Amino acid sequence: MDNFYNSNKRISFIRGATTSNGNTKLDISSAVHELIDELISRNNLEPLDILSITFTATKDLNACFPASVARKCKGLDSVAFLDCQQMFVEDDIKFCIRLMAQVNLPFKMTPKHPYLRGASNLRPDRS
Repeated sequence: MDNFYNSNKRISFIRGATTSNGNTKLDISSAVHELIDELISRNNLEPLDILSITFTATKDLNACFPASVARKCKGLDSVAFLDCQQMFVEDDIKFCIRLMAQVNLPFKMTPKHPYLRGASNLRPDRS
């Protein structure tokens, strides 16, 4: 993606996660839309501010790719996306979608990490 240089901004990484209600395209899409909406609104992002997003999903989610859902929302069709399967850990949170977004943020702005739904237990300090 071509992006202009802005000396008032720096590259930052924002983490976040949510849970899906189940392993259906509709449930996964709903969770991804909500997570992307929160990522954008909490950090006052414009589509050009988002350089890339890597998603991971627990092994119980395989009805669709979170990146293919995100690519179609909020004008993010030129963002670099990647999907990966989250490492399996016994007793981990079920139906979990995590993200790491590489973004341009103003120098003085602290990233706000969206941890939603059942994933809010992963990082209560950031929920």
